[in-house]
Order: sequence, then C-alpha cells, then structure tokens
Amino acid sequence: MDVREVHHSYRRHAVLRGVDLHLRPGVLAGIVGENGAGKTTLLKILSGELAPDRGSVRHSGRFGYCPQSVVLDDSFTVRQHLDLFRHAFGLADLRRAEEVMETLALTEYLDRRAGLLSGGSRQKLNLTLALMHDPDVLLLDEPYQGFDWETYLRFWELATELRDAGRSVLVVSHLAYDVDRLDELWRLEGGRLTRRDRASEAPV
Repeated sequence: MDVREVHHSYRRHAVLRGVDLHLRPGVLAGIVGENGAGKTTLLKILSGELAPDRGSVRHSGRFGYCPQSVVLDDSFTVRQHLDLFRHAFGLADLRRAEEVMETLALTEYLDRRAGLLSGGSRQKLNLTLALMHDPDVLLLDEPYQGFDWETYLRFWELATELRDAGRSVLVVSHLAYDVDRLDELWRLEGGRLTRRDRASEAPV
C-alpha cells in the first residue's frame, strides 16, 4: 500500500494534513492515535469508503478490510454469511475461511445466527470474512475488540503468519500495548503520521 499526501477536512476543520505511508509486503505495522486524532477518517480513505480531498492511496493485489463496527445480518447464521461472501469473492470453496475459524475457535458456531453470538464471536466472524479470500493487503481496525485472552493471542499468531507469508498487515488502534509484536509503528497526531521507535512508545 502506498499513501501519498492525503488530506481531508470536514468543512473548515482539517483532520488529515498530508498523510504519507508505505506498507511493504511481509510487514506487520500499526497505527496508534488518541481518540479524535483522525484514525476513523484515515481508515475510511484507506479502505476506499471515503475519497480524500487531496492525495492518493494505491495498493496491489487482493484487499481485505475488517472494520471496528461489525456489519452482519443478525438473521443469518455464520454458515450463511460465509456462503454469501464466498459468492461475492468468487471463491471455489471455504478452505481459507475454515482455517481461520479453526484458529479463532469459531467452527462450533457455524449454524448459529449472528444475532445470538457474543460480541467476541461476532468479531471473530467479522475477521473471518475479511480474511477468507486470502488478501495481500489487510487493514484491521481494533481487530481484537471483545476477544478473550486466548483468542487475543491466537489473533496475533494469525497476524504473524500472514506477515511471514508475505502479506501486508496494518493494525489500527488507540492502544499501543502491542508494539513489541509489530515491525513498524506509526502515530497519527496533528493530522500527520510519524514513525515511532517501538521501544520508547508508552501505552496511550
């Protein structure tokens, strides 16, 4: 992913003031920032949901996005969600989805309706849907929200496996507790991204 000079304002309030970011293949990177720093706006632009006022966002290969707000149909079962997204992605099978579900311990809920899932299980499904087409570039917004400790650890194992397989993985969070797990850390502050030294980054 290559992000160049991205600007965005809401009326006269400038939120992003020239964001630059280069995310290489085989890198697990993170962006942290205070609430209100512009992370949501940046995420919408990176995912293509929102057009920047100026600047460009380019990425090659398959793209995956796991938003913080889970967008599921409560009347659909987990299996029905997977079938719907399999057709949308044009996949021949659900092999990759099954692997992710096994890692996240979601398989036993295949025939449960999304509306009856716990918050953590809904987030597991959200993450599975973002990963099931094996994207080359993956954008994750607060991806472990609602996870118990075991699932949280499994998530980081999965993220590391993706990185080691040559994927570009970007985790966006308002917390900096996981900096030791990242290859690169950026802070969004004052509308700009600044590369940070992970060792000196304190939790925010």
